[in-house]
Amino acid sequence: MGLQMNILCYFVSTLFVTVGLAQPAHAQSSINDLMNDLNSSGPVEAKRLSREIERLWSQSGSVSIDLLLRRGREATEAGDFDVAIEHLTAVTDHAPNFAEGWHARATAFYLKGLYGPALDDLQKALLLNPNNYNAIFGLGMMLTEFGDLDRAEQAFSQVIDLNPNHENASNALERLTMDGIGREL
Repeated sequence: MGLQMNILCYFVSTLFVTVGLAQPAHAQSSINDLMNDLNSSGPVEAKRLSREIERLWSQSGSVSIDLLLRRGREATEAGDFDVAIEHLTAVTDHAPNFAEGWHARATAFYLKGLYGPALDDLQKALLLNPNNYNAIFGLGMMLTEFGDLDRAEQAFSQVIDLNPNHENASNALERLTMDGIGREL
């Protein structure tokens, strides 16, 4: 367990530095504009902007890859994680620079209880798209499960910095605060 925790701590430390410094591989002015608008929007507009950003993130530029991503997500939602991982592995094999493929597969791995592969895929997803607030939220949830509440708080705070109206991150931060994390004595 000690080695796993050391590897996790190294990964998380590296990730927070990388996410803070890297530029997305697919930096498009429209996504950047939407992210800026998201940061200053109210709750109703934020939902619309989030959907649009996530739609753009889900476009690989290939009809085949987009179909595999959609099938992988559908299998994940249906709880068929082995099929989901198969589809999403095809996505990551054929489009290794497509961040959303890594993020979707990380979700399937996580839900199947395969935390190591999930962390690896989250790292790849966030190296390619450091603004993916949903991937950062997923990292925060994993850190919470591992008991690394200080780093979980950092992850959830980073989500709120990117998307101030992210309800799940706000709720997670609130739970951590109620548990005493982030409060000063």
